[in-house]
Amino acid sequence: MIRLSPKFGLPIYAVNSTRKTELRPSSPDAVNQFLQKVRSTGLPVRHEGQGRLVFAMDATASREPLWDRACHIQGQMFEQTAALGGLEIQLAYYRGYGEFKAMPWAADAQILLKTMTAIRCAAGHTQIAKVLKHVLVQARGGQRKINALVFVGDSVEEDPDTLTRHAGELGMLGIPVFVFQDGANQSAEKTFVQIAKLTRGAYCRFDGSSAAQLRDLLCAVAVYAAGGQKALSDHGRQQGGEALKLIQQLDKKG
Repeated sequence: MIRLSPKFGLPIYAVNSTRKTELRPSSPDAVNQFLQKVRSTGLPVRHEGQGRLVFAMDATASREPLWDRACHIQGQMFEQTAALGGLEIQLAYYRGYGEFKAMPWAADAQILLKTMTAIRCAAGHTQIAKVLKHVLVQARGGQRKINALVFVGDSVEEDPDTLTRHAGELGMLGIPVFVFQDGANQSAEKTFVQIAKLTRGAYCRFDGSSAAQLRDLLCAVAVYAAGGQKALSDHGRQQGGEALKLIQQLDKKG
C-alpha cells in the first residue's frame, strides 16, 4: 500500500438546496494554495492548439444540487481560456447502476450547457474506475493529448487499490487528476488524495460555504489545461491580492 503525507484538503465550496446560490468572496488562502499545488506539478508549460479537459462528475441522486451549480460554472471556464487558444471539455458522468457516459468533446459553452441541463441524477454506486479507464483508453488511442482530468464527487464505493493502479497509469502518461471532494468522508478522502498524488494533480475538499471558490478553482484548472503553468501564473497575477503575492513568491523560488 502507498503511504501518504498528512492530508491537505481544503474546505472550498457549498451547495444550497435552492437553484440560486449567492456567491461569496473566494478565500484567497484556499485559492492560492490550490494554485501553488497546480504549479508544482512540473508538467509541460504549453500545449499545442486547444487545451483538452475531461470534466467528470458523480451524478448519483445526492449530487443534483451540485450538478446544477456546475452547469452555470462551466461557461466561465470557457471564458477564462478564450485568449489562450480555447478549451475543449468532455463531460463524463456516472449514475444509477452501471451507467457511465462520456459526451462528445465541446468547445462551446452553450453546447455543453445544453448537454448538462438535459441530464438528471439517479441513485446508484460510484464508478470512478470507469472514469479513469475512459481517460486511459482515450490517451492511448492516439488522439490529441488530454491535458487534465477534473473529478467532482463525495464518496468511494470501489476497491481503492484498483483506483490507485489506474491513477498510477495516468501519472505515467502525464495526465494530472484534480479531485474536488464534496463533504468530509475520510475514507474517500484517503483514496482521492492518492489519486491526485499519483497523477501529480491536486486534491481539495469543499463543504458548501462558497460557490465562488469552486468557480475560481475550476477556472484555474481550465487555464492550466489551455495554457500550462505559465498561463496559470499569469492568471494568478491578474487576480491580484493574495494570489499575486503567492505567484511572486513562487517565481522567485523557480
